[in-house]
Amino acid sequence: MIFKRKDVLGLEELSAQEINLILDTAEPMKDIMTRDIKKVPTLRGRSVITLFYEPSTRTRTSFELAAKYLGADTSSISVATSSVKKGESLRDTARTLEAMAADVIIIRHSAAGAPHQLSRWVSACVINGGDGAHEHPTQALLDMFTIREKKGGLQGLKVAILGDISHSRVALSNIWGLTKMGAEVRVVGPATLMPPEIERLGVKVYYNWEEGLEGADVINVLRIQLERQKKGLFPSIREYTRLYGLDQQKLQVAAPDVLVLHPGPVNRGIEISPDVQDGPHAVINEQVTNGVAVRMALLYLLMGRGEENEISA
Repeated sequence: MIFKRKDVLGLEELSAQEINLILDTAEPMKDIMTRDIKKVPTLRGRSVITLFYEPSTRTRTSFELAAKYLGADTSSISVATSSVKKGESLRDTARTLEAMAADVIIIRHSAAGAPHQLSRWVSACVINGGDGAHEHPTQALLDMFTIREKKGGLQGLKVAILGDISHSRVALSNIWGLTKMGAEVRVVGPATLMPPEIERLGVKVYYNWEEGLEGADVINVLRIQLERQKKGLFPSIREYTRLYGLDQQKLQVAAPDVLVLHPGPVNRGIEISPDVQDGPHAVINEQVTNGVAVRMALLYLLMGRGEENEISA
């Protein structure tokens, strides 16, 4: 199969076949990361720009490493030190990057739909690094890659997404991706943090943690998005932790070999207890490693779209 898309803006628009292609391509990319010299000339001469309007550690750094491992040149634009602070619009920033002949632009923005607008204004490939509470496609892809690697597949798995569903772009992208790949997706959390009519996306909704986590093969714990929330959505942090924080007691109702994921950064001791976060079921650090491999795969597929070339050694 050939990947023909110019951009990756969300998993809502990707087919199961395209998702599989990305995950399959990430496997040899992960092999590159285990070498003594983690670099191949595959994308030599190409340029990748990260344009982040919101803070990021994992997404930005993993994209920059992914580009460098494939031999591309990278440039990072921090909004705090860019012309955006002087009032430059996204459209004018897009024109500037277009004039610089960038090949790929990875954007994170607080406004839902910003990557889609950017993709219309530039000829470069655009990857959504997270737009508001809308989507975070590369996080969902690395989550699925991690699950597939550990479980051997995604079809038929019971995946519980636990926590602040309403404000989480990670949740929405995982829902789109996992349902297309044949998993049973459950969303578990308080009613005040649950989007209305979310069951229309093909998920099962649970407000009781015991029912929602029962027999789960995977639990994806979400960070509480305090920066996006209105006040009064739950009584207190302590109350939220008691009812929905993943601890050893709650873990007992899941499958014996359950995987515990978290997109990071973790509010340690709030949405997940330290003994679970550091315990044998957690694959949080492996998610970070796999994030680089998946983003390598995306860069490779986007810049080589329409071609079926082997990865250069």
